[in-house]
Amino acid sequence: MVSRTFGWIAFFSWSISFYPQVILNFRRKSVVGLNFDFALLNSTKHCSYLIYNAFLYFSPVVQNQYFHKFGHNQIIPVAANDVAFSSHAVLLTVITLFQIVIYQRGNQKVSKVSIAIVCAVWLIAAICFFVALHSHRWLWLISIFNFIQVSMTVIKYIPQAVMNFKRKSTDGFSIGNILLDFLGGLTNYAQMAVQSIDQHSWVNFYGNIGKTLLSLVSIFFDLLFLVQHYILYPAKKTVTNKEESSESSAKSSDDSQLVSDNM
Repeated sequence: MVSRTFGWIAFFSWSISFYPQVILNFRRKSVVGLNFDFALLNSTKHCSYLIYNAFLYFSPVVQNQYFHKFGHNQIIPVAANDVAFSSHAVLLTVITLFQIVIYQRGNQKVSKVSIAIVCAVWLIAAICFFVALHSHRWLWLISIFNFIQVSMTVIKYIPQAVMNFKRKSTDGFSIGNILLDFLGGLTNYAQMAVQSIDQHSWVNFYGNIGKTLLSLVSIFFDLLFLVQHYILYPAKKTVTNKEESSESSAKSSDDSQLVSDNM
């Protein structure tokens, strides 16, 4: 029960985390400040993660190969909330990419490096599929997709972090997304820990290394973005100070005018 509770908290936190950025883009009618490389790599990551989760959760063949490798006393390290989250994530990342197409972009564009990475990833995935089709190594195949999603998780945050550093601002990048993503990472890791304690085995961590690294990498970059937003580049705080200064100047001007009229 505790494991499922943590799992669904992670699901709702991660699922809702997509909406602040989508809503922010919609309200501003602009995607300036959202790094396009981040959005493209994030979409690739979640498509790969959905393939991994769906096959390991639904396919008896893949499950049998997993039990053969790690032992029949183990449970499948993919739950229903993982599949639900992946499906939802793919939908929301596609919506974000659509917003990039239709909203104001400024001079931002997807880098050639990111395009090359994505093309290379799917080319490798296609080659691995035909290898698995011949040898029936389906667990090995989905482990490739798991590796892809881990790799995308590691690199997808870097363009956004660098962009924030260069702009000295996080304007246009929703911090609500990061707060919810941080909560999802913590509870996802907690779910795996509870499962391991219940089974008296740590196979959940090395048997599903992708999910383990997913949580750790997400937590690390979320902390980095929180530092950027609240400590290094507190844009909202700066705007507030400017507004207060303007209001103070306007008030002083009104007071001076009132004294002059009285005189």
